[in-house]
Amino acid sequence: MAVFEDAYTLWTERRLTQSEAAQLLGVCDRTFRRQVERYESDGIEGLRDRRVSRASHRAAPVDEVMRMVDRYRTRHEGWNVRHYYAFYRREGGTRSYNWVRTKLQEHGAVERGKGKGRHRRRRDPAPWPGMMLHQDGSTHEWVPGSVWDLIVTMDDATNEHYSMFLCEEEGTMSSFRGVRDVVGSKGLFCSLYTDRGSHYWHTPEAGGKVDRANPTQFGRAMARLGVEMVPAYSPEARGRSERMFGTHQDRLVKELALAGITDMAAANRYIQETYLPAFNAEFARPSREAGSAFVPMRGPQALDDILCEVHERVVGRDNCVRFDRLTLQIEADGERPHYVKATVKVRRHMDGSLSVWHGPRLLQRCEGDGTPRPKPLAEAA
Repeated sequence: MAVFEDAYTLWTERRLTQSEAAQLLGVCDRTFRRQVERYESDGIEGLRDRRVSRASHRAAPVDEVMRMVDRYRTRHEGWNVRHYYAFYRREGGTRSYNWVRTKLQEHGAVERGKGKGRHRRRRDPAPWPGMMLHQDGSTHEWVPGSVWDLIVTMDDATNEHYSMFLCEEEGTMSSFRGVRDVVGSKGLFCSLYTDRGSHYWHTPEAGGKVDRANPTQFGRAMARLGVEMVPAYSPEARGRSERMFGTHQDRLVKELALAGITDMAAANRYIQETYLPAFNAEFARPSREAGSAFVPMRGPQALDDILCEVHERVVGRDNCVRFDRLTLQIEADGERPHYVKATVKVRRHMDGSLSVWHGPRLLQRCEGDGTPRPKPLAEAA
């Protein structure tokens, strides 16, 4: 307005032409003439934009806006807008994401984010579900005072999470559990992309190439299932997993706190029943091509005898096997009088139980403490 008054004064004193005054204000001659008419009629108030003081008939009611903002401040303080919007829609909200984001920013509930550069994707996702899966773990304080590992097995083609659970520590058994969840619900898949953790790979030199000729317990089981394992050689190679865990560390922690959950069993129930379905509904995407690479597994009852640790032992003179400071007694059967000095394999299963095998024959099943289990009469090898 001060610039207009200066231009108007110079124009009335004939020191500027009408076109020059309009150019000084950055408007056309016609707009300048209209501004002069309003200024001479109503003074400086005539130059104010009347649209600013007029409420839009499309604006949301103030009560609705304040209810939405107050709900964020009282129940979801610290959540990012997209996470809060997912809950807002889940609880019956009808407004758009941009409306929710704008209103929260206008009322100071969230800060305006900095602009992000274009994300450059180095590798296209797999065309079909089941062609490549990712498995990884994230150590984090998921509930106050408890640091657990979150194990996720997800599809490269769709980002869908097939398995997700918390455990005390990532390792061979947690990886077996993730694979079992996928095979049990979807079927066998083609390949599995992992980091070079010691339960996935033997790496002779730190930071070097993996030793494919010397598989781990997990690698042996994947080979038996026919699943190709693919190692990642840099953090950037696991970018999708890293970004996904960043989302979980933000969202899951807040949802567990909102639900008042503090123990692992309750947290895993919440993940399976509430968090995982909602997460997949929001973040899973269609694959690039129609189809599926999953193959049904024949004899799924044998899956637990594949997804297990296998250790070779020699039977002692007392017909017992020493394993992990335990003594496993092989009960007498009708096949042969004893198995002294025979080479057998001891399998440690995901539930902690043990079994002793001689070739394809099951000799004995035991509890985790070595207590023999009664063997069913028709148990298949």
